[in-house]
Amino acid sequence: MTRLVVGPFNRVEGDLELTLDIAEGRVAEARVATTLYRGFEQILAGRPAADALTIAPRICGICSLSQSMAAAAALRAVSGARPPPNGELAANIAHAAENIADHLTHFYLFFMPDFCRACYADAAWFPEVAARFKAVSGAAAQDVLPARARLLHVMGLVAGKWPHSLAIQPGGVTRALDLGEKMRLIAIFGDFRAFLEKTLFAAPLEQVAAIATPEQLDDYAQGQGDFAAFLRLGKSLRLDELGRVALPLISFGAYHRAQGALFPAGLFDPRAGEARALPVGAIGEDVAFSFLHENSADPAQAVTLPNAERENAYSWAKAPRLAGEPAETGAVARQAVAGDSLIRALIAKGRGIPGGTHVFVRVVARVMEIARLALAAEGWARELRLNESFSEHAPAPVRGAGIGMVEAARGALGHWLSVEKGLIQRYQIVAPTTWNFSPRDARGIPGPLEQALVGVETGAAGAKAPAIQHVVRSFDPCMVCTAH
Repeated sequence: MTRLVVGPFNRVEGDLELTLDIAEGRVAEARVATTLYRGFEQILAGRPAADALTIAPRICGICSLSQSMAAAAALRAVSGARPPPNGELAANIAHAAENIADHLTHFYLFFMPDFCRACYADAAWFPEVAARFKAVSGAAAQDVLPARARLLHVMGLVAGKWPHSLAIQPGGVTRALDLGEKMRLIAIFGDFRAFLEKTLFAAPLEQVAAIATPEQLDDYAQGQGDFAAFLRLGKSLRLDELGRVALPLISFGAYHRAQGALFPAGLFDPRAGEARALPVGAIGEDVAFSFLHENSADPAQAVTLPNAERENAYSWAKAPRLAGEPAETGAVARQAVAGDSLIRALIAKGRGIPGGTHVFVRVVARVMEIARLALAAEGWARELRLNESFSEHAPAPVRGAGIGMVEAARGALGHWLSVEKGLIQRYQIVAPTTWNFSPRDARGIPGPLEQALVGVETGAAGAKAPAIQHVVRSFDPCMVCTAH
């Protein structure tokens, strides 16, 4: 048995470390460590409730608006505020723009460059892939970065700035759009559609969004575009056999409106192929292997207290559990919970296990979501009614408790808040990467990534094995959100 330590990981931020036990050239056991403590939950305690709208977005510069949305939702649950239709639409437009930008960044700048490593240089596909996706020199970055910048303009129009906007409030959004700004939004989404249909998908968005079976996906993969190139690469490298794990898939629901959410909240069990309601009350956090003092497992009652000397601890992250079991979250969970037939079929095509996620389906789900979100955002922009309010007054919370549950690009994000005499008494944040990159719990059960790494072949490359990178990247770590 050989022990390897892998990290830091580049391209996002480096606060991730893997400890891998290797036997016969494969990972026998994995421990995933978050190495940085940030203390946002302690910072928020004792402050006026509305300060969460200022401080929570600064948890992360990638999913800043998602943090705003969760904080506003938690405060809304206490105050009883209800945004008008324009407020819901505008918030959803900005949130979709942030999440699409995140999906693009992940695909083009974080995930695909790993196939340009020297270890693949002898593959027949390598010259074409390296010319397109190699970090710094690849042609793809020149195409995607201007398109991504246009999405940031959307957030500027709706939210005033990005990241760390103050526009998202319990009662809606603070910035009312005029006719010129509405037309600019529609034009931006039109330009972005043109990029997607020319470069990423090389097909109309409606055609891509309608792909419903693995066979239709295979047919599409024979065409042009960067997504089709990935699909061919994924099949060649058998990415559907890499990083497999069979755990409950959870979504907190995304892009809410009075008539319902674009993606509903819920749970999908890939082992049984069944969807059901999400038991929110069954969410708990275990700290058996975390550098934290023992506390309530219930996020509504917990207080985060660091304990850097804790015996057997190896991560600053807690271990979220659903009814005592690890759960995976992300675009693959959103689409599975929503009943997407393609994603459910790709999950069900298990080799050796009765259904489960893998590197291939995690990436497919994120890229397919770009098409669906772009179509939805176009429609939302056209629905805006400029002669109606964008925000309603929301009284400052005085006493009570609430949960704000949203979907960041990486998955389920929850803020648990309690207020007394107008001040925050407790604030707990359970982020998507906390779910996916969690350490073991008191029963010794590994988190999703720890399970997905078991069996991965390292061979002579050891810590530099590309398969390790592919599995980690498929979950898309954002460690600054993870560390409490």
